[in-house]
Amino acid sequence: MALIGIRSTLWGRIVRLSPPALLVTLYLTVILAGAILLWLPISQQAGISFFDALFTATSAVTVTGLAVVDTGGDFTFIGQVILALLIQFGGLGLMTFAVFVLSAIGVKVGLGGRLILREDLNQSSMGDLLKLVKLLLSVALICEAGGAAILAFVFVPEMGWLDGLWFAIFHAISAFNNAGFSLESQSLSPWVGNPVINLVISALFILGGLGFVVLADLYETRQWRGLSLHTKIMLYGTAVLMIVPWVLFAALEWTNPATLGPLSIWDKLQASWFQALTPRTAGFNTLDTAGMHEATTLMTMALMVIGGGSTSTAGGIKVTTAVVLVLATIAFFRKRTELHAFGRSLALDEVMKVLALTVVSILILAFALFVVSITFDGLFLTLAFEVVSAFGTVGLSMGATGELDALGRATIMVVMFLGRVGPLTLGFFLATHSVARVRYPKGRIYLG
Repeated sequence: MALIGIRSTLWGRIVRLSPPALLVTLYLTVILAGAILLWLPISQQAGISFFDALFTATSAVTVTGLAVVDTGGDFTFIGQVILALLIQFGGLGLMTFAVFVLSAIGVKVGLGGRLILREDLNQSSMGDLLKLVKLLLSVALICEAGGAAILAFVFVPEMGWLDGLWFAIFHAISAFNNAGFSLESQSLSPWVGNPVINLVISALFILGGLGFVVLADLYETRQWRGLSLHTKIMLYGTAVLMIVPWVLFAALEWTNPATLGPLSIWDKLQASWFQALTPRTAGFNTLDTAGMHEATTLMTMALMVIGGGSTSTAGGIKVTTAVVLVLATIAFFRKRTELHAFGRSLALDEVMKVLALTVVSILILAFALFVVSITFDGLFLTLAFEVVSAFGTVGLSMGATGELDALGRATIMVVMFLGRVGPLTLGFFLATHSVARVRYPKGRIYLG
């Protein structure tokens, strides 16, 4: 009876948590369960420590891709399957699968479940959430199956049917979910000049990073005038963040002997395309990231911070956030009191949310970099690259992650987790809503 009472008390406390807190608890539970499964002897064959298994599970559920072990060599087939499932759960959202299963067996999703689902999908309202879940799973299944089928034409001839098919399936799942995990120790570098790999993998993480709201809008509307403001901003922002970095990467690295230098012109264009897109939280690489020039490294870090779209498998502060920041800056210098884009205006609360998200993100990055730098004596830029990659849930690495001590790796895990659940989730969890009882006269401060 006492045990039942303890369980009921614990369950009651969990139920009374706010939706953001429940979402955080859900993710932490899955990460811990995944770490235990990856630590089992049946899942690994290299004597991986529990801490390394926990780091890998955190990286998988947060769809980051940073690794401290060899994914293809240190995990068995069962371990790799578990890792793929963790990537799938983390990329599409844990509540998405829970709601889908409950709906499939005829269990009605209550208000509490819809609130958590809204937080998990980063939505502002609860309308059409179940429809969005069905669309999300359908798009994911179609894209991953189609991507795996095409990738099999490359991997099967090289590795045989069983290994080639599994290689194709795993990389399709990892690519669509913007995870960046690869069964090859050098990521996709052996296929730097393969057009199928460069096009299919990039197409998968572009589709996954656009966001399911955008994909649904494109499918249902199919006319530019009828598209929502969010979709238009995402499409324009994504196009700019694809073309401009592609040109800049090629220009900066064209003669670099450590990256593009030894390649043919066609391979240089392919590699530049891939490396310009992958920082927006995909995490794969076809070139040696550590060999890039410092200017290219800084550009890559900026792209990692921006990330992909809302309600997508990508991380970062999101493309729409970056666009709104630019629009707010332009409006300030033009002395406008409202933000306009595509014949629509943006409300002040949206701008305030963007500013809050940006400030919290900067604070997380600065504090994490400070903590990790306490015990790491390597190059500062290399360390900053790892921290930014963790926050953006990208997975690109310049080699510093494997050299970090326990404190450094623990910090990276926390940063990956915060990058996945979102800085605003942490803010809403800590914030309290209050109504001002006293109004004060307006004051003036001097800025700039």
